[in-house]
Amino acid sequence: MRRIILLAALLFSGISLNARNMENELTPRRQGLAVIAALEAKGDQNGLEKAIADALDNGLTISEAKEALSQLYAYTGFPRSLNALGTLQRVLAKRAAEGIQDIPGKDADPLPADYDALKQGTAVQTRLSGQPFNYSFVPATDYYLKAHLFGDIFARNNLDYADREIVTVSAISALPGCEPQLVAHVSGARNMGVTDAELRALPALLEEKVGLEEAERLRGALSTVLGDQHTPVQTVDFSIWPKGQPNTAYAQFFTGNSYLAPLDGGIANVTFEPGCRNNWHIHHKQVQVLICVAGRGWYQEWGKPAVQLVPGTIIEIPEGAKHWHGAAADSWMQHLTFHKDVQEGASNEWLEPVSDEQYQKVPTL
Repeated sequence: MRRIILLAALLFSGISLNARNMENELTPRRQGLAVIAALEAKGDQNGLEKAIADALDNGLTISEAKEALSQLYAYTGFPRSLNALGTLQRVLAKRAAEGIQDIPGKDADPLPADYDALKQGTAVQTRLSGQPFNYSFVPATDYYLKAHLFGDIFARNNLDYADREIVTVSAISALPGCEPQLVAHVSGARNMGVTDAELRALPALLEEKVGLEEAERLRGALSTVLGDQHTPVQTVDFSIWPKGQPNTAYAQFFTGNSYLAPLDGGIANVTFEPGCRNNWHIHHKQVQVLICVAGRGWYQEWGKPAVQLVPGTIIEIPEGAKHWHGAAADSWMQHLTFHKDVQEGASNEWLEPVSDEQYQKVPTL
């Protein structure tokens, strides 16, 4: 008999990149700006360190990197901006010690003595928004937006307006709960010279370099603004349970893409993309244990109703039971797996795939 145990201790609070197309639509320099901005907003200093080095290798100047991370204090706050600038400083010092000569770049030109930040900022904000914008609810904030953000910061010409909006869109993609602002800036980016092709290339870049959640958030915003077809999916955080490497050794027994991360003690973490499932199969002379740790999915024995997998669900699969397991159609899923009660001559018998008709009969979670 199958035993399903909900284990409270395992509860958590909380695709793939087409490189050729992305290279055609986002220059390496702008790819670097986007990844740096998203990792700054996410607060991932380890990832940011590598991204900064990659961006510098691809021609981003020191001045441009400083400018992007400085601008972001207006969107992500001084703590994240200063942390990221500190990471940039350490990366530059390390590279200099290794004899790497990065491009200093040009600083912003001085502004004229009679420069009117409020007037210019109002014009820039109107262009970005597509219409005049007045935040009369808090006049002081309205002034800061116009005179400081769009007047002072956007006037610095070591990044152009399109660069700045790529930075902003990428950063807000990494900020949960800021979807209305993300939609507004996706729309505004188009008004500031970012092409639709560049915007559409960003989610794949963020998925590869930053995370699934950030890419999914941006895909939703692009769907709202551009009208692209998009079915929302639940993501998982690979910083908690590792994604691992493509499960190529067993790919022939899976529908969709799966990934394998071996852990200690004979345990493995298996990651399923949305809709991915393994074939019907049988474990002979051994009991397989599944522990769902992230996302949502399904387990089903032959002739029995499917059982949902959510974080904390444990399944003990009886020896000899024909079964399958995999992700829900609209969610990634991760489960730990190991075998117990292993007898001499234990083996796995792989059978036919779970057909689309069988899979679609599984109820929606």
